[in-house]
Amino acid sequence: MTQAKSGDTVTVQYIGTLDNGRTLDNGRIFDSTTDEEPLVFTIGTNQVFPALEKQVLGMAVGEVKNVCIPAAEAYGPRLDENILTVKRDYFPADTEIKVGKKVSIEFRDGEARLMVVVEVTETEVKLDGNHALAGLDLTLALRLDAIN
Repeated sequence: MTQAKSGDTVTVQYIGTLDNGRTLDNGRIFDSTTDEEPLVFTIGTNQVFPALEKQVLGMAVGEVKNVCIPAAEAYGPRLDENILTVKRDYFPADTEIKVGKKVSIEFRDGEARLMVVVEVTETEVKLDGNHALAGLDLTLALRLDAIN
């Protein structure tokens, strides 16, 4: 039976759930594939987390397994330095700024970064540049559908 190896392009189905010890989030599905839109990647090309590649290595077509990817090997920890407070007047006066809105912020070095508004006062806006899944352990139910 053929097993997935480095350099193979694989087709994987998964259901991703959170497992972070917080009762509110435990077991919540954060993402999943469909038959119409499976996850397709080439092992060894860093298209997905190295920890996920490692789990798919050695799997055979049709094989199913559950894996846990710790936060450090997925989207990393939540970092305080990715939270930024700016003056409200940084944004044009006619711009609606509300919690949950995604905004693109351009830094002095010209780099733009997508951030989420987490708090708004009359004078300040607090933005979070952490990935929504940063700091969370991910549990994936994987099925290898094809090796090409």
